Amino acid sequence: MRAPALILSVIAAAGLALSGPVRAADPCADYVPQPRPQNVGPLEVGQDMDALIEQGHMAFAVYEDFPPYSWEQAGKPRGVDIEIARLIAEDLGVEARFNFVSADENLDADLRNNIWRGAIVGGRVSNVMMRIPYDSAFKCRVEQVVFTGQYAAESIAIAYDMAAYPDEKPVPAYFRFDSVAVENDSISDFYLSGFAGGQMAGNIRRFPDMAQAMAALDAGEVKAAMGPRGQLEYGLSEQTALHQPPLAGFAVSRWTLGVAINFRFRPLAYAVDDAVRYALEDGRIAAIYARHGLTHQPPER
Repeated sequence: MRAPALILSVIAAAGLALSGPVRAADPCADYVPQPRPQNVGPLEVGQDMDALIEQGHMAFAVYEDFPPYSWEQAGKPRGVDIEIARLIAEDLGVEARFNFVSADENLDADLRNNIWRGAIVGGRVSNVMMRIPYDSAFKCRVEQVVFTGQYAAESIAIAYDMAAYPDEKPVPAYFRFDSVAVENDSISDFYLSGFAGGQMAGNIRRFPDMAQAMAALDAGEVKAAMGPRGQLEYGLSEQTALHQPPLAGFAVSRWTLGVAINFRFRPLAYAVDDAVRYALEDGRIAAIYARHGLTHQPPER
């Protein structure tokens, strides 16, 4: 599952490099508002609050095969995002149902296919899409979607073999000599590939997803792995550990996660945001992360 690579589209939308200073200008200054669709398509019927409450259920789009956040086990939805979606639905008084979706080429396409238009072939829109990276400039550009319900933050970390590093924890400079696993085409991959003038390119081992990268670390095939903290934590074993060192020149090593909702359904967006806020305040979202062995990183709301 290559969902972490979706952050690249947010970085590009914000005009940020993977390394270098963050631009301080108005994030919306460069964007011309997009024309909003005027006609309600058949896929969007039944998404307003009254219709959802009357029918008794709502649909959440979640990424498929994406542990620890969303996957199916014995035909049943599992994961952090599944439990948070159920929490939201319960607060609204309806049942949560799930559309497992694959990641498209970028976040724009995911939102178009799953929230405001639907895929050209066999697509269906959902009421809410989970695990959406929030960025103010991207928000300006994609006006068909309301970005709300920020429920967590994600950040880049390094997992390592404790036997390989008994005294000091590894930092990116170590990978000039030591092997490191990353998800192919992820922000960690791009960062390490360009770090120190490409000096560590020969030690980067690329895998289709972080689960396989962490399996390689556990098997002793590499000395470390770099990627989103939650996925690293989920793959830790007795011989591996995790830390978050300062990442020199990494402009976007932490980002906020929330949900996306069609812009036409503002009352639903407000209700979802309220449900998430209550669950953050009383600790229910932090408890969901803890049940999956993860550290909940609060969002910047």
